[in-house]
Amino acid sequence: MATSCSLAAATDTPLWFDAESPRPIAREAVELLATAPADGLDAHDYHADSLSRAMARAVNGPPLADDQVAQLDRALTLALRSYLADLHRGRIEPQQLGANYSSAADTGFDPESLLASAIADDGLGQAARAAAPSSSQYANLRDALAGYRELIGNPAWQNPLPPLPGDKLAPGGKYPGIASLVERLRLLGDLPAPVARPQRYEGPVVEAVRSFQERHALPADGVIGKDTLEHLNVSPARRARQLALALERLRWTPRPQVPRAIVVNVPEFVLRAHDTRDGGIARTTTMKVIVGTAGKTPTPLFDAEMRFIEFSPYWNIPPSIAKGETVPRLRRDPGYFDRQGFEFVGSDGRVVAGFSTANLDAVERGQLRLRQRPGANNALGDIKFVFPNNDNIYLHHTPTPQLFQRERRDFSHGCIRVEAPVELAKFVLADEPQWSEERIVQAMNRGKSATIRLHEPLPVVITYQTAIIRNGRVHFFPDIYGQDRILEQALHRHSLAVRASRAGEIPAEFTE
Repeated sequence: MATSCSLAAATDTPLWFDAESPRPIAREAVELLATAPADGLDAHDYHADSLSRAMARAVNGPPLADDQVAQLDRALTLALRSYLADLHRGRIEPQQLGANYSSAADTGFDPESLLASAIADDGLGQAARAAAPSSSQYANLRDALAGYRELIGNPAWQNPLPPLPGDKLAPGGKYPGIASLVERLRLLGDLPAPVARPQRYEGPVVEAVRSFQERHALPADGVIGKDTLEHLNVSPARRARQLALALERLRWTPRPQVPRAIVVNVPEFVLRAHDTRDGGIARTTTMKVIVGTAGKTPTPLFDAEMRFIEFSPYWNIPPSIAKGETVPRLRRDPGYFDRQGFEFVGSDGRVVAGFSTANLDAVERGQLRLRQRPGANNALGDIKFVFPNNDNIYLHHTPTPQLFQRERRDFSHGCIRVEAPVELAKFVLADEPQWSEERIVQAMNRGKSATIRLHEPLPVVITYQTAIIRNGRVHFFPDIYGQDRILEQALHRHSLAVRASRAGEIPAEFTE
């Protein structure tokens, strides 16, 4: 890895100074560092205030000694290089937070080369834009962050909204906090047109609450209950922090460099299959998903390549589920074995016929395993999308599709159940014309297991974003796995460590 002073190592000539005076690009550099919060970064991590004061004193104060010039020059170089690296890759290694992303979020990004080119071409601003993720999602989240920060300290959030009359406020009801409610909805953009102060909770205000509920993953019924009131009372500062965390995650989430990919956003309970082969997103297939249960079997975050589709799949019950759930159920209710289409399988793959408590004992000892045959009750439904990974996670259908009607959908043992398996199969097999929709449905309903290998692997990314921009509007989702809290704590520790490691980089006389 290059050292902090390698940009000027060849000549030992200061990069930011002419003699003892800062060059104009030095002032541009400290101004750029001060804008770090616009991307959810912390300007203190780059000594932005101290460097700004140092440059001002270098311009307006007595001439600097050679060693002061050299020290300030190195400090500014290190700060800019770190800023560009953080802007591109993020500040936290995702593996520290349990996200097993195997592919980096960049391909050959070199902050040192980028900075050197920016200094030579007088293009620091352009370098910052090049370092940041280029997706429209990132740009839109950045704009949303600015908007919520403008609301911090607004009088509309000075006091919480009054308690509800009873346990809910339905359309047509009276509410003492109606004026404050209207003002918050207006500032948040859910009430686009000015309205006269209403006497009751009705009309455009109800529609604005429905808009607010839809953006906050709440039932959009226009009824203000406990949950809706709680979200209405969330401060802009807290939402701004949530948006900053979303920007951080986008920096280190893998961005597949191929035309087609599948992305699952866990807290949103949504899968999107993107096709970008025509230079932009030509088609997006979107569907609801069910993910792992919070606090028990959360869906892990990782990226992998889909390589197979299995029609009418067997379900090989994981040992943890077999021992913890299935075997105890079968001991209580042996008839459950035949009703669910279970069978015992030996280590050699041969089916062991018949139900017996001895076979259950063998399952608990690891000598046999339980498997569910294809059929209407199969836990995987009638199709399974396989992307080999260390956690044995895959996408599949389900025999309980009614669960997709729930707002919150964390019910699985970790695998991801998809609402529209036929549509997903059509997307996955789009480059294989022999797989028509009719043939896909036939294979799913045949009841005989069959596995096909994809001609080209398809990237799958399991991500965790509690704030996204959808149809031009910001949406927030519950932090079901507590990952926002964990990331916020990790960023705080990171900042403390960075500041401690860089103490003394700027001459003491410039920091006072």
